[in-house]
Amino acid sequence: TQLREEGREKTLTGSHVSLTTGSQETSCFPECRDLIGSGSDRKPNALVQVAVIDPREQYLVSHACTEIVEGSRDPLFLTGVTFPPEYPASPETLVKLTVYDVRDKARDNVSKPLRGEGSSFLGSVTFSVSDLLRSKDDQLTLNLRSSDGVLAVGTVLVSRVNMGEMEEGDMDHITADVQQAQKCTLVCESSQGTQNDKDNSPLTVFKNPVCKVYKFQTVDSKWMLVREQMEECTLSFSIPRQLLHLYIQEDMRRIQELRDLGELSPHWDNLRKEVIGRYGQVIAAYQETLAELNKITGPSFKPSCSKAQRYLEFIPINLHTQRMRVTCPRQTDAFYDVITVGAPAAHFQGFKGGGLQRLLSRHEAEKKSTAYQCIYYSPEHTAKAQEVLHSVGHLQPLISGLADQLLQAAQQHSMAGLREALKNLAGKTEQFVHALKDELVKSALLALHAAQPGYVTKNQNQTLPGHQGHSHQDHPSPSQRGQQGQSPPQNPGHSPGQPSATDSPVVVCNNVDGGSQTAPIREDGQAPLKRQDSIPWDWREQLCPLVVRLKECVAEVVVRARRAMTFVLLQEAACSIPQGLFLKQRRDVVFSQALAALACGFVMRLYAGMEDKGFLRQLHLVGLVAQFESLLSTYSEEIGMLEDMEVGISDLHRVAFKITLAKTDNPCDLQPVVIGRRDHYTVEVPLPQLAFQTLPHEIKEGKALQVYPVLFNVGINEQQTIADRFGDISLQERINQRNFEILDSYYKSLSLPCFQTQTDLKDLLETLGQNVVTKKRKNVEILWLAGTICRRLNGIRFTSCKSAKDRTSMSVTLEQCALLRDEHQLNKDYFIRALDCMRSRLTQGEVVCQWDSDPEAACSVAENKPASRHFYPIALLLVSSHLLVVWLILSLVFLLAKYQ
Repeated sequence: TQLREEGREKTLTGSHVSLTTGSQETSCFPECRDLIGSGSDRKPNALVQVAVIDPREQYLVSHACTEIVEGSRDPLFLTGVTFPPEYPASPETLVKLTVYDVRDKARDNVSKPLRGEGSSFLGSVTFSVSDLLRSKDDQLTLNLRSSDGVLAVGTVLVSRVNMGEMEEGDMDHITADVQQAQKCTLVCESSQGTQNDKDNSPLTVFKNPVCKVYKFQTVDSKWMLVREQMEECTLSFSIPRQLLHLYIQEDMRRIQELRDLGELSPHWDNLRKEVIGRYGQVIAAYQETLAELNKITGPSFKPSCSKAQRYLEFIPINLHTQRMRVTCPRQTDAFYDVITVGAPAAHFQGFKGGGLQRLLSRHEAEKKSTAYQCIYYSPEHTAKAQEVLHSVGHLQPLISGLADQLLQAAQQHSMAGLREALKNLAGKTEQFVHALKDELVKSALLALHAAQPGYVTKNQNQTLPGHQGHSHQDHPSPSQRGQQGQSPPQNPGHSPGQPSATDSPVVVCNNVDGGSQTAPIREDGQAPLKRQDSIPWDWREQLCPLVVRLKECVAEVVVRARRAMTFVLLQEAACSIPQGLFLKQRRDVVFSQALAALACGFVMRLYAGMEDKGFLRQLHLVGLVAQFESLLSTYSEEIGMLEDMEVGISDLHRVAFKITLAKTDNPCDLQPVVIGRRDHYTVEVPLPQLAFQTLPHEIKEGKALQVYPVLFNVGINEQQTIADRFGDISLQERINQRNFEILDSYYKSLSLPCFQTQTDLKDLLETLGQNVVTKKRKNVEILWLAGTICRRLNGIRFTSCKSAKDRTSMSVTLEQCALLRDEHQLNKDYFIRALDCMRSRLTQGEVVCQWDSDPEAACSVAENKPASRHFYPIALLLVSSHLLVVWLILSLVFLLAKYQ
């Protein structure tokens, strides 16, 4: 069960923690026998509460609870009882076990056993850790005493077990007979793991683990141990902070580029000032948000009650990792990971006008109708302009460096080095010229020239050329609208007798290449046949001015290209004011939440697969699939959330990962780092030297690792019932069909034999394809199939709903029990009990006395925890849909009768 609200850092919540003595981890569990209920003939609904008392402090410092076992004097508790791993258990530490009879299960609450509401006290017993360590056969048998300490109301057995010492024979002994099994409880295990634990977890990224352990019976009457571990992720805050910093830097560069456009005509200058002013407002807001985030200390996640806070809008809601570890006799331990997070959406901005998908479509149509103030550029042209800006900025220093290498090779009289440098220089120059040979660059240069102040007076008698304004003929440039008959020169800035800006690099390279042939080269590529120790001096004299000329031409082209592409972006921003910048902010918010979740999942999956050579090979050859499971309905404001989420998940295709060698093993040097700009980000994940050395050569060389995000949504709540019957679910259908195509394309790109030989994987994909086009209400088969395929493909699993609480917890626990049944032969009689046990809130063991001292934390838990002990299963929601319709009809009839 997921614990996802604030106050967690102040409470020792976790029903799974072990006592540690020296280097040996010790686990203990209680067992109740012959309980006497509060009524003479009534069998109790037993619950055991465990409190840890430090004898030096003499007050309760932590506690945990088992689940409730109904109507039994010898209850079988499937949930283990544990203590916080950070608690310094010593031999003098006292452990107090208190047994309650929970009378009103519908009103039960973790705090009520302590306050005497809805339950009655049966008895308690106290022992020290030293008593348990010195006990014979690692067991203590204690009498459960009533409140006055006189009457014995039952017996409690406390057993100590070292997880590393448990053998199959011990498991057989536990299940010797059914009657005895009814008196056994689960063994506890440390959340830190043993020394032989394979659960690799980066302590620098994940923190504050909350663990639970269960014991469930298999079909062959054996017992499996199941351990759940949930952790917070520091990336919830660190990734958004880094993104905000990058957003601010990018927008400040954009302002400087706009100023570098030089003098413009009054119309364009006013638009530029307005755009700069808007950018300034965005920067100021981002700087204020970043300053507030830097002040935050405490938990590493944002609770759902804070989702509408302005300064936290970039932070994902309830981002946690959930790992289930399964230990069975004669089998290797299995691990199942899932990331739970609230839907990436702009909750603070609201959803009255819909989400990003709808808002962007509407805004694009409005831009065309308001393009009379500026030149309209489509989103594709805007993206192209940003790509050109990045390309020329990236290639200019490379060309300059290669040109210096060319001169250095000539100075060293190295003909082989000269040939290699010239080859590389020609290749980069060709890429440079190719990036500029686009109609957008040409039209933007002409439009920028027409926007300069002296354009009209200088071109009174010239006519329009064949190519003018912009390639979109239905959106002419300002010279076409108000200055007909005037035009800039066909090649602005080109003087007679000089190569054009875009042709000069090629001309210079050709001249250099031609000059290098003045000295004959031998077939073996060595020095010339004559004058072997030197390069002709007349050729060297020609080389230096050609290289200088090349650098000057490239620098001139870069300046012109930047100005032209910045002018394109100015048009896009001017046509978008003010709505466009608001949408950009909304997209930034959604992307920040999505990237934080993706980075968390990637790091978790990377550490889990460090020893899997096949996984690492798949990682650098193809990449990973990241499957987001959404439970949002297509009704009311959740439609807007889903539209936001769709765009945010889709934008993750702009992200790549890179594994780097950490400078040191200091935790600060092991934090992932985000670099890049809005159209492409790279997340660098540093690894310690020992781990980095085990990686494949391609990954160590810095190869970009791709991630393929896919989103599948099936609404699961009463609102989805209304949408299915009376609303529109086309959004959900379109999302599922589109993302199935992406998933199917990813599978087809896998050429690794381990995947091609899995015929069942291909069958699963075919079944998923049939389900996404089938008209069926609440077709949860889509989610089951997508999740199974993702696990088979070594992907990253995410589960989301509005706040990553009720529906998310319901989905995760149901999936975990299904995995136990399908992969580990869970006894069918234990399936429902296992599900109830995982969904029970009582096993989380919150510390009520600390809540009382912290009103804010207590309020948050009261507001955000579900009212009942168990989360509603999917089947109940499917049945309740019919009851909901009946209730709606009766309500309408009642209202009509009342107001007639």
